[in-house]
Amino acid sequence: MSDLHIRCATPSDIDTVLRFWREAAEGTSISDDRDGVARLVARDPDALLLAERDGRIAGTAIAGFDGWRCHLYRLAVHPDHRRQGIGSALLAAAEERFLGLGGRRGDAMVLDRNEPAHHTWHAAGYAPQPQWSRWVKHLTD
Repeated sequence: MSDLHIRCATPSDIDTVLRFWREAAEGTSISDDRDGVARLVARDPDALLLAERDGRIAGTAIAGFDGWRCHLYRLAVHPDHRRQGIGSALLAAAEERFLGLGGRRGDAMVLDRNEPAHHTWHAAGYAPQPQWSRWVKHLTD
């Protein structure tokens, strides 16, 4: 996998990332728009990780740290590049970032229906916590 390069996204990557998520991610988020991703990159320039192969995005992960907890979102690998270790490489990069920031535990947002992703998360040492539920309130329409 020496041809894989992981780097942090820049503002010039935003439109490409949004197109990538439409192709590769399971479902969409209320924050999947130019303004939402621009706020992420501006607030925490190291949070949005891109895995590139041949100059094209092959995978993404958001490794957010709020000073207390480490949160993983938007782990997505393009269908043409799955089962090649890209998801694992992104998770390793995210965990390295978290450790460097003093993080002690990572949690991930994983859709229950996204069964193919469950293998990746389990293989990386993550496990669901059935005693917890996600509670959500949309703050905008």
